Amino acid sequence: MKIALVHDYIKEYGGAERVLEVLHEIWPKAPIYTSIFLPKFAGPNRSKVEKWNVKTSFLQHIPFKGKLLSPFRLIAPFLFKTFDLSNYDVVIVSATGTYTSPNFVKTGKKTLHVCYCHTPPRYLYGYPVANPWGEVLWRRVLKFFGQVPMHFLRMFDFKSAQIPDHLIANSQEVAARIEKFYRRKAKVIYPPVDIPKLNHEPLAINHRKYYLTGGRLARHKGQDLAIKACTKMNLPLKVFGRGFAAYGEEQLRKFAGRSVEFLGEITDREKWKLMAGAKALISPSQYEDFGIMAVESMAVGTPVIALRSGGVVETVVDGKTGVFFNELSVGSLTKAIKKFEKMDIKPENCIRQARKFSKERFKREIKEFVKSHAKAKQ
Repeated sequence: MKIALVHDYIKEYGGAERVLEVLHEIWPKAPIYTSIFLPKFAGPNRSKVEKWNVKTSFLQHIPFKGKLLSPFRLIAPFLFKTFDLSNYDVVIVSATGTYTSPNFVKTGKKTLHVCYCHTPPRYLYGYPVANPWGEVLWRRVLKFFGQVPMHFLRMFDFKSAQIPDHLIANSQEVAARIEKFYRRKAKVIYPPVDIPKLNHEPLAINHRKYYLTGGRLARHKGQDLAIKACTKMNLPLKVFGRGFAAYGEEQLRKFAGRSVEFLGEITDREKWKLMAGAKALISPSQYEDFGIMAVESMAVGTPVIALRSGGVVETVVDGKTGVFFNELSVGSLTKAIKKFEKMDIKPENCIRQARKFSKERFKREIKEFVKSHAKAKQ
């Protein structure tokens, strides 16, 4: 089959881009159509991203495009219509929730159009996002006047979601959002997680020295809560990753005591090593779409201390592979950490749970889904 992949934009390398990478592994000859391609921002993963066969829109030729991603949302519905993919047998759209309209690409009558939805756009439906709209006056004013275009973007978003033949959600959490906002059912296929082959028995939890948090440093990811809690309890905490927009390490350092260490952006190999040596990964993120990092942590035998919110509830087993806390507060998190310190969580239970979300499982389920529905389309 002749297959094409579509992605909102490629400027960073997070969970959505990891899914895109595995889709490209399944169909290596499939071109990737996207609005903007800026591999220099992919950090340690830049070399692999640059090898992809990427087709961009006219936005690629606009100066300062990397800083104009938010304004581009207003023209994105018209932008994706310029991609004519009618000669492909299958089009798979990876919709990250940044733009409302990647499904507007032109397809043929016999083209199977599948959308893998990471989430409906969080900024359109009241979910926490990276930008703090209510913190300063000019942002509140901008938010107020932005309600009119937001209304039309929600209309475009709904229309875009009706176009694909089939929707796939990356979690039950996102499937529920799809049904609520788009009035459509979605098949759940969990994202692929690399399960590393350990050359040794995982270190016992009580022999590990530090807690870990990080990834994309953003307000709604809640790393500040982990920093405040570990500073208050004088517990060693390592923070990795880089920030986006006007938020990052500099802002988080304001909350950090001497027990907190910032590592910056790291490679995948360094991340696995960090996770394997941690007592637990602290994940205070609100309404996580799936929460791939929690599964990565369990894959090396490391438990997760997480806010009971979003997709992480589907992956972490409370009391067996981690601990949940119920309120987005330092007090609630510190209670969870104290509870965790008294528990005896087995690394092998974490690894066994993580294997349910392996890359091999994802590839098998996606290929079976596309194959069966492509036949029906013909």
